[in-house]
Amino acid sequence: MSLEVALYIVPTPIGNLADITHRALQVLEQVSLICCEDTRHSGKLFSHFGITTRTMSVHDHNERQRAGTIINKLQAGEAIALVSDAGTPLISDPGYHLVSQVRDAGFTVVPLPGPCAATTALCASGLPSDRFTFEGFLPAKAKGRTDVLQALVQEPRTMIFYESPRRVLDSLASVAEVMGAERKVVLAREITKSFETIKGLPVGELIEWLKEDDNRTRGEMVMMIAPFRADGETIPADALRTTELLCQELPLKKASALAAQIHGVKKNALYKHGLEQGW
Repeated sequence: MSLEVALYIVPTPIGNLADITHRALQVLEQVSLICCEDTRHSGKLFSHFGITTRTMSVHDHNERQRAGTIINKLQAGEAIALVSDAGTPLISDPGYHLVSQVRDAGFTVVPLPGPCAATTALCASGLPSDRFTFEGFLPAKAKGRTDVLQALVQEPRTMIFYESPRRVLDSLASVAEVMGAERKVVLAREITKSFETIKGLPVGELIEWLKEDDNRTRGEMVMMIAPFRADGETIPADALRTTELLCQELPLKKASALAAQIHGVKKNALYKHGLEQGW
């Protein structure tokens, strides 16, 4: 495989090293330089696969400054890769400013598919996956968490967050306070690793389950919150969208009845949600 001059966005495993793709290895071997969030961390991965390509640190605190150096190398005809510590770069990781500047300079940015904790956890969660919103990390302070969650109380899509083991109980407590103890939350920890665990419960019960064993709060976390419920029932996102579109031409009551027939859901649930949304 011959590489064109470009910045390659290369996902790396989130746990299981076997999850790296053949194409990712080819790119990492053939580029002139690999930009790493942490060169020491990525060095272990490269050593495992025998990759000896030169590396350079590019992280939150220096990516704006390093962008100029990288663009100069692209202008000199070098192909460059960007990796984060784990998963797909730029997803709650550095890289946005670099990619933006590289594109503005007229160079191609080539994204490779690969591991991402958010989508990996979602597909095993049992929560609606036709529409979802990725919200990154919740704020560390209680007031900030509360403000973010209050804005999402009636979110009709599954909500995905990353969370650290030291804050997960505080974050779940904020979810229970703002959204109610009965709101379902699925917690995925150590995805693709030996102690992978995916547990879904009403958030009040999930908090108690975590407190039963300290090991359950260890490792990297993906926290997924079920969509807003109306009349105790999760409304499919496509039914909500149909109702919203019909409301552009019909009264809410009629739109709800038609959408309920189309999607096989309760019209009262759609009607109540429409009222709350101001449709």
